[in-house]
Amino acid sequence: MNDNLLRVKPSPIPPISPVPEYLVDEALAAVYDDTKSVLQVPWMGVVTMAFAHYRTFYETLWTGLRELAGSREFITACSTLRQAAEQEAGGLGAGQLSEKLGAHGFADRELSEIREQIEIFSHGNMPYLLIATAARLLLEGHELSAESKVTPLRQHHGPSTQSRLTLIEAHHADAPTRAVYEEVKATLGLPFVNTDYRALARWPSYFAMAWSDLRPKIATARYRTALDNVHNVATSLMQETPNPGQLTPEKLRAAAAQDGDLDEIVSVVQLFQWLLPGLVVNVAYFRAQLRQS
Repeated sequence: MNDNLLRVKPSPIPPISPVPEYLVDEALAAVYDDTKSVLQVPWMGVVTMAFAHYRTFYETLWTGLRELAGSREFITACSTLRQAAEQEAGGLGAGQLSEKLGAHGFADRELSEIREQIEIFSHGNMPYLLIATAARLLLEGHELSAESKVTPLRQHHGPSTQSRLTLIEAHHADAPTRAVYEEVKATLGLPFVNTDYRALARWPSYFAMAWSDLRPKIATARYRTALDNVHNVATSLMQETPNPGQLTPEKLRAAAAQDGDLDEIVSVVQLFQWLLPGLVVNVAYFRAQLRQS
């Protein structure tokens, strides 16, 4: 079910204040480490760092979702969501870039490293989208599932635990890459560049080529439909997946209200729940560009 949760971009876009990992205190560092460990990802998404600006809200949200996030049911939901994103991206007609990159001097080893980075986000963005969707559903008064039973999943399911992200921040980037970043923000209508793009810009000529191939698709009706479809899958999954933490709208709204203006927090959650379907489709598109025969 979708329960009529439309994909909504807040207007105006609210200011966001992500709490980076290097600035957290000991207590929040423990929450961050736990989040990454349970989700089996090597980075805290901008979405959860922005949520953590509202401390009580995020700790309540994560505590309520933690048991689910470590379950077979949640990993199955993530897999279903990833399949939907990759199916939608496949319908956009991604260009084949492997040969072009080879002609520009990229060795097979470098292409393999890029694919490994893309795999990190292909895996990790799914739980972040589901977390944002759960937060939005609850803050807007929608109930999650009444089912509470889940099956703990103890084995490793994510990319290599040795994976590391090297992010190219705008102040470190060369002029052409900064220009691509500005184009990304303008095209997507966002005031920041997501981690995924900053990680892939480690290979500036690759990222410029990959973005140039994707950019024209973003203005199409087919692309907008793809994002709506992914949003709908995420919404249905979070309403159907068990809720062992017994999170309720009342509990999460009360926690958020302790951190400040409730409408502001709702707007921040809406922003990330709006943008993440686009991010997962874009990453799936990048993956399709480097498909191997």
